[in-house]
Amino acid sequence: MKKLFLSIMVTLILVAVSFAASLYAFSQADVQKLTTTKQCPDCDLSEANLGGADLYGVYLNGANLSGASLNGASLKGAWLNKVNLSGANLSGANLVATQLQVSNMSGAKLINADLSYANLFQVNLQGANLSGANLTGALLNGATWTDGSKCQNGALGQCNK
Repeated sequence: MKKLFLSIMVTLILVAVSFAASLYAFSQADVQKLTTTKQCPDCDLSEANLGGADLYGVYLNGANLSGASLNGASLKGAWLNKVNLSGANLSGANLVATQLQVSNMSGAKLINADLSYANLFQVNLQGANLSGANLTGALLNGATWTDGSKCQNGALGQCNK
């Protein structure tokens, strides 16, 4: 009887630990790869806390950063094409001259973010909060604006609908 009880307890503990580990959606190995190599294409960094990180010039094409915390991070000159940033917090982030082509930024918080000279070609910004964001010189051709409307070709620094 004791063995059965002990076996059940061990099983329950393993299930609880396994469940707790699954609460973190991102891969710790991917975070390590990003911080050591500054390259992590197609990585799962969803829900990761990268706030304030120096990610200057990183290569993250195709990565999943949905729900990630990147507030105050430096992503200047980064390659973030076809990246999922839906629901991510990029408030106060430095995104100067960042490549964000065809990325999903729906519902992202970009409050006071610097997106000057960023390439936002066909980016989805629907529902994003751009309060105080700097879009000087940002390319917005074909982007989906915060209200769901499409920016026309030639949109530079503002969405011409």
